[in-house]
Amino acid sequence: MVFEPPKRLVRALGETAPDGDDWLEKLPAAAQQAVALRELTVERVQVPGGRSSLVVLVRAADGTPAVLKLAPGRARPEAERAALAHWAGRGAVQLLEPASTEGVLLLERLHPDVSVRSLPEAKALLEAAGTLRRLWVEPPADFTFETVAERTGRQAEAMRARALAEPEVAALVELALAAREELIAAPPEHRLLHGTFRQSKVLGGERLPWLAVGPDPVVGECAFDLARLVRDRVEDLIAQPSGAATTRRRVKRLAESLDVDQERLRGWTLFRAVESGVRAGRVGRLRDAELLLEFAGWL
Repeated sequence: MVFEPPKRLVRALGETAPDGDDWLEKLPAAAQQAVALRELTVERVQVPGGRSSLVVLVRAADGTPAVLKLAPGRARPEAERAALAHWAGRGAVQLLEPASTEGVLLLERLHPDVSVRSLPEAKALLEAAGTLRRLWVEPPADFTFETVAERTGRQAEAMRARALAEPEVAALVELALAAREELIAAPPEHRLLHGTFRQSKVLGGERLPWLAVGPDPVVGECAFDLARLVRDRVEDLIAQPSGAATTRRRVKRLAESLDVDQERLRGWTLFRAVESGVRAGRVGRLRDAELLLEFAGWL
Protein backbone atom coordinates (compact mmCIF):
# COMPACT_ATOMS: atom_id res chain seq x y z
CA MET A 1 0.00 0.00 0.00
CA VAL A 2 1.20 3.53 -0.78
CA PHE A 3 0.89 5.75 2.32
CA GLU A 4 -0.13 9.09 0.89
CA PRO A 5 -0.24 11.76 3.62
CA PRO A 6 -3.63 13.52 3.76
CA LYS A 7 -3.76 17.07 2.41
CA ARG A 8 -4.70 18.41 5.84
CA LEU A 9 -1.49 17.00 7.33
CA VAL A 10 0.67 18.34 4.51
CA ARG A 11 -0.88 21.80 4.86
CA ALA A 12 -0.58 21.88 8.66
CA LEU A 13 3.04 20.73 8.68
CA GLY A 14 3.78 23.35 6.08
CA GLU A 15 2.52 25.96 8.54
CA THR A 16 4.76 24.74 11.36
CA ALA A 17 7.82 24.23 9.16
CA PRO A 18 7.47 26.73 6.27
CA ASP A 19 10.97 25.94 5.04
CA GLY A 20 10.06 22.27 4.86
CA ASP A 21 11.76 19.20 6.30
CA ASP A 22 12.32 15.63 5.18
CA TRP A 23 9.81 13.92 7.51
CA LEU A 24 7.03 13.95 4.92
CA GLU A 25 9.40 12.65 2.27
CA LYS A 26 10.43 9.75 4.49
CA LEU A 27 6.88 9.08 5.76
CA PRO A 28 5.72 6.49 3.18
CA ALA A 29 8.80 4.34 3.75
CA ALA A 30 8.60 4.76 7.53
CA ALA A 31 4.94 3.70 7.51
CA GLN A 32 5.73 0.62 5.39
CA GLN A 33 8.51 -0.33 7.79
CA ALA A 34 6.30 0.16 10.87
CA VAL A 35 3.56 -2.03 9.36
CA ALA A 36 5.96 -4.79 8.32
CA LEU A 37 7.79 -4.83 11.66
CA ARG A 38 4.53 -5.38 13.54
CA GLU A 39 2.95 -7.70 10.96
CA LEU A 40 -0.06 -5.42 10.67
CA THR A 41 -2.82 -5.55 8.09
CA VAL A 42 -3.66 -2.10 6.79
CA GLU A 43 -7.30 -1.11 6.37
CA ARG A 44 -7.01 2.56 5.44
CA VAL A 45 -5.38 5.88 6.18
CA GLN A 46 -7.68 8.07 8.27
CA VAL A 47 -8.81 11.08 6.21
CA PRO A 48 -8.87 14.01 6.73
CA GLY A 49 -6.88 12.88 9.77
CA GLY A 50 -4.96 15.07 12.17
CA ARG A 51 -2.79 18.15 11.75
CA SER A 52 0.39 16.65 13.21
CA SER A 53 0.46 12.92 12.42
CA LEU A 54 -0.43 10.16 9.98
CA VAL A 55 -3.16 7.92 11.40
CA VAL A 56 -3.61 4.45 9.87
CA LEU A 57 -6.36 1.98 10.78
CA VAL A 58 -4.80 -1.47 11.04
CA ARG A 59 -5.29 -4.96 12.44
CA ALA A 60 -2.71 -6.82 14.47
CA ALA A 61 -1.57 -10.32 13.50
CA ASP A 62 -4.26 -11.78 15.82
CA GLY A 63 -6.98 -9.67 14.19
CA THR A 64 -7.21 -7.05 16.95
CA PRO A 65 -8.22 -3.66 15.49
CA ALA A 66 -5.67 -0.94 16.24
CA VAL A 67 -4.37 2.43 15.12
CA LEU A 68 -0.84 3.09 13.91
CA LYS A 69 0.22 6.69 14.40
CA LEU A 70 3.38 8.29 13.01
CA ALA A 71 4.40 11.82 14.01
CA PRO A 72 7.45 14.06 13.50
CA GLY A 73 9.65 14.92 16.44
CA ARG A 74 8.33 18.48 16.69
CA ALA A 75 4.88 17.02 17.51
CA ARG A 76 6.47 15.51 20.66
CA PRO A 77 5.29 11.90 20.16
CA GLU A 78 7.47 10.62 22.99
CA ALA A 79 5.75 12.96 25.43
CA GLU A 80 2.42 11.67 24.11
CA ARG A 81 3.58 8.09 24.68
CA ALA A 82 4.67 8.89 28.24
CA ALA A 83 1.35 10.56 29.07
CA LEU A 84 -0.73 7.73 27.61
CA ALA A 85 1.35 5.17 29.51
CA HIS A 86 0.81 7.11 32.74
CA TRP A 87 -2.95 7.41 32.20
CA ALA A 88 -3.05 3.66 31.38
CA GLY A 89 -6.42 3.93 29.67
CA ARG A 90 -8.08 6.07 32.37
CA GLY A 91 -9.99 8.53 30.25
CA ALA A 92 -7.63 8.21 27.30
CA VAL A 93 -6.87 5.83 24.47
CA GLN A 94 -4.65 2.94 25.52
CA LEU A 95 -1.15 2.19 24.29
CA LEU A 96 -0.87 -1.32 22.81
CA GLU A 97 2.90 -1.13 22.59
CA PRO A 98 4.46 0.87 25.46
CA ALA A 99 7.99 0.73 24.04
CA SER A 100 8.25 1.31 20.33
CA THR A 101 10.10 2.93 17.47
CA GLU A 102 10.62 6.65 18.03
CA GLY A 103 7.78 8.63 16.51
CA VAL A 104 5.53 5.55 16.10
CA LEU A 105 2.59 4.71 18.38
CA LEU A 106 0.38 1.63 18.26
CA LEU A 107 -2.93 2.45 19.90
CA GLU A 108 -6.27 0.98 20.86
CA ARG A 109 -8.83 1.42 18.05
CA LEU A 110 -11.66 3.77 18.93
CA HIS A 111 -14.45 4.91 16.61
CA PRO A 112 -12.45 7.38 14.51
CA ASP A 113 -15.47 9.02 12.90
CA VAL A 114 -17.49 9.48 16.12
CA SER A 115 -16.50 12.32 18.46
CA VAL A 116 -18.47 14.13 21.15
CA ARG A 117 -18.70 17.00 18.67
CA SER A 118 -21.48 14.96 17.02
CA LEU A 119 -23.65 15.42 20.13
CA PRO A 120 -25.87 18.44 20.85
CA GLU A 121 -23.75 21.25 22.26
CA ALA A 122 -24.77 21.03 25.93
CA LYS A 123 -24.36 17.24 26.01
CA ALA A 124 -21.03 17.45 24.16
CA LEU A 125 -19.60 19.91 26.68
CA LEU A 126 -20.77 17.73 29.58
CA GLU A 127 -19.23 14.54 28.19
CA ALA A 128 -16.01 16.27 27.16
CA ALA A 129 -15.59 17.87 30.57
CA GLY A 130 -16.16 14.55 32.32
CA THR A 131 -13.47 12.93 30.19
CA LEU A 132 -11.03 15.75 30.86
CA ARG A 133 -11.47 15.49 34.62
CA ARG A 134 -10.19 11.89 34.56
CA LEU A 135 -6.93 12.99 32.94
CA TRP A 136 -5.94 15.50 35.63
CA VAL A 137 -3.57 13.39 37.71
CA GLU A 138 -0.18 13.86 39.33
CA PRO A 139 2.50 13.73 36.61
CA PRO A 140 4.92 10.79 36.56
CA ALA A 141 8.25 11.32 38.26
CA ASP A 142 10.26 9.60 35.52
CA PHE A 143 9.41 11.96 32.62
CA THR A 144 9.98 15.70 32.40
CA PHE A 145 7.06 17.28 30.58
CA GLU A 146 7.01 20.85 29.35
CA THR A 147 5.31 23.17 31.82
CA VAL A 148 2.50 25.61 31.08
CA ALA A 149 4.88 28.48 31.89
CA GLU A 150 7.46 27.18 29.42
CA ARG A 151 5.01 26.54 26.59
CA THR A 152 3.16 29.82 26.96
CA GLY A 153 6.47 31.65 27.31
CA ARG A 154 7.47 30.54 23.81
CA GLN A 155 4.03 31.49 22.54
CA ALA A 156 4.21 34.90 24.23
CA GLU A 157 7.39 35.77 22.34
CA ALA A 158 5.73 35.00 19.00
CA MET A 159 2.68 37.04 20.03
CA ARG A 160 4.80 40.09 20.88
CA ALA A 161 6.52 39.91 17.51
CA ARG A 162 3.19 39.68 15.71
CA ALA A 163 1.78 42.62 17.64
CA LEU A 164 4.69 44.78 16.45
CA ALA A 165 3.96 43.79 12.86
CA GLU A 166 0.17 44.23 13.20
CA PRO A 167 -0.69 47.13 15.53
CA GLU A 168 -4.42 46.37 15.21
CA VAL A 169 -3.99 43.25 17.38
CA ALA A 170 -1.62 44.89 19.87
CA ALA A 171 -4.26 45.80 22.46
CA LEU A 172 -5.64 42.26 22.68
CA VAL A 173 -2.15 40.81 22.77
CA GLU A 174 -1.20 43.07 25.68
CA LEU A 175 -4.32 42.01 27.59
CA ALA A 176 -3.54 38.33 26.96
CA LEU A 177 0.11 38.71 27.99
CA ALA A 178 -0.84 40.55 31.16
CA ALA A 179 -3.30 37.77 32.04
CA ARG A 180 -0.57 35.17 31.49
CA GLU A 181 1.91 36.97 33.75
CA GLU A 182 -0.61 37.03 36.56
CA LEU A 183 -1.64 33.41 36.05
CA ILE A 184 1.82 31.86 35.96
CA ALA A 185 2.86 33.70 39.12
CA ALA A 186 0.92 31.40 41.46
CA PRO A 187 -0.61 28.29 39.84
CA PRO A 188 -2.96 26.50 42.25
CA GLU A 189 -1.87 23.00 41.23
CA HIS A 190 0.47 21.05 38.96
CA ARG A 191 -1.29 18.27 37.11
CA LEU A 192 -0.62 16.30 33.98
CA LEU A 193 -2.78 17.98 31.33
CA HIS A 194 -3.93 16.91 27.88
CA GLY A 195 -2.62 20.17 26.45
CA THR A 196 -4.75 20.45 23.31
CA PHE A 197 -8.14 19.25 24.53
CA ARG A 198 -11.31 19.94 22.56
CA GLN A 199 -14.45 18.08 21.55
CA SER A 200 -12.92 16.54 18.43
CA LYS A 201 -10.24 14.96 20.64
CA VAL A 202 -12.83 12.79 22.42
CA LEU A 203 -13.83 9.70 20.45
CA GLY A 204 -16.31 6.91 21.05
CA GLY A 205 -14.85 3.75 22.53
CA GLU A 206 -15.70 0.23 23.65
CA ARG A 207 -14.12 0.21 27.14
CA LEU A 208 -15.73 3.56 27.95
CA PRO A 209 -18.25 5.57 25.95
CA TRP A 210 -15.73 8.41 25.40
CA LEU A 211 -11.93 8.49 25.46
CA ALA A 212 -9.43 11.26 24.77
CA VAL A 213 -6.88 11.04 21.97
CA GLY A 214 -4.02 13.13 20.61
CA PRO A 215 -2.58 14.80 23.72
CA ASP A 216 0.26 17.30 23.57
CA PRO A 217 0.87 16.89 27.31
CA VAL A 218 1.97 19.67 29.59
CA VAL A 219 2.18 20.08 33.36
CA GLY A 220 0.33 22.91 35.05
CA GLU A 221 -3.02 24.08 36.34
CA CYS A 222 -6.32 22.55 35.24
CA ALA A 223 -7.78 25.87 34.07
CA PHE A 224 -5.22 25.95 31.23
CA ASP A 225 -6.53 22.64 29.88
CA LEU A 226 -10.17 23.59 30.24
CA ALA A 227 -9.64 26.93 28.47
CA ARG A 228 -9.44 25.34 25.01
CA LEU A 229 -12.79 23.64 25.55
CA VAL A 230 -14.50 26.98 26.30
CA ARG A 231 -14.15 28.13 22.71
CA ASP A 232 -15.23 24.90 21.02
CA ARG A 233 -17.56 25.53 18.08
CA VAL A 234 -16.37 29.14 18.03
CA GLU A 235 -17.92 29.65 14.60
CA ASP A 236 -21.35 28.85 16.07
CA LEU A 237 -20.76 31.22 18.98
CA ILE A 238 -19.79 34.07 16.65
CA ALA A 239 -22.91 33.47 14.54
CA GLN A 240 -25.22 33.86 17.57
CA PRO A 241 -26.61 37.31 18.45
CA SER A 242 -26.06 36.33 22.08
CA GLY A 243 -22.62 34.83 21.49
CA ALA A 244 -20.83 37.00 24.05
CA ALA A 245 -23.35 36.21 26.79
CA THR A 246 -23.28 32.51 25.88
CA THR A 247 -19.50 32.50 26.14
CA ARG A 248 -19.54 34.05 29.61
CA ARG A 249 -22.15 31.53 30.76
CA ARG A 250 -20.02 28.71 29.36
CA VAL A 251 -16.99 29.91 31.33
CA LYS A 252 -19.07 29.99 34.52
CA ARG A 253 -20.71 26.61 33.91
CA LEU A 254 -17.48 24.77 33.06
CA ALA A 255 -15.60 26.35 35.96
CA GLU A 256 -18.29 25.32 38.43
CA SER A 257 -18.69 21.80 37.04
CA LEU A 258 -14.95 21.04 37.29
CA ASP A 259 -14.13 23.04 40.44
CA VAL A 260 -11.87 25.47 38.59
CA ASP A 261 -11.54 29.13 39.52
CA GLN A 262 -13.73 31.10 37.12
CA GLU A 263 -11.39 34.08 36.76
CA ARG A 264 -8.38 31.88 36.09
CA LEU A 265 -10.36 30.01 33.47
CA ARG A 266 -11.40 33.30 31.86
CA GLY A 267 -7.77 34.47 31.84
CA TRP A 268 -6.40 31.32 30.22
CA THR A 269 -9.28 31.29 27.73
CA LEU A 270 -8.32 34.84 26.73
CA PHE A 271 -4.64 34.00 26.38
CA ARG A 272 -5.19 30.81 24.39
CA ALA A 273 -7.75 32.41 22.06
CA VAL A 274 -5.49 35.38 21.30
CA GLU A 275 -2.46 33.13 20.84
CA SER A 276 -4.37 30.89 18.42
CA GLY A 277 -5.79 33.90 16.58
CA VAL A 278 -2.39 35.54 16.16
CA ARG A 279 -0.86 32.25 15.00
CA ALA A 280 -3.68 31.69 12.50
CA GLY A 281 -3.12 35.15 11.07
CA ARG A 282 0.60 34.54 10.82
CA VAL A 283 0.14 31.49 8.58
CA GLY A 284 -2.60 33.03 6.43
CA ARG A 285 -5.73 31.47 7.99
CA LEU A 286 -7.34 34.87 8.13
CA ARG A 287 -10.94 33.74 8.71
CA ASP A 288 -9.87 31.64 11.70
CA ALA A 289 -7.88 34.58 13.03
CA GLU A 290 -10.86 36.90 12.75
CA LEU A 291 -13.18 34.50 14.59
CA LEU A 292 -10.73 33.82 17.41
CA LEU A 293 -9.86 37.44 18.03
CA GLU A 294 -13.52 38.46 18.02
CA PHE A 295 -14.20 35.70 20.55
CA ALA A 296 -11.28 36.88 22.68
CA GLY A 297 -12.72 40.37 22.70
CA TRP A 298 -15.79 39.07 24.53
CA LEU A 299 -13.71 37.91 27.49
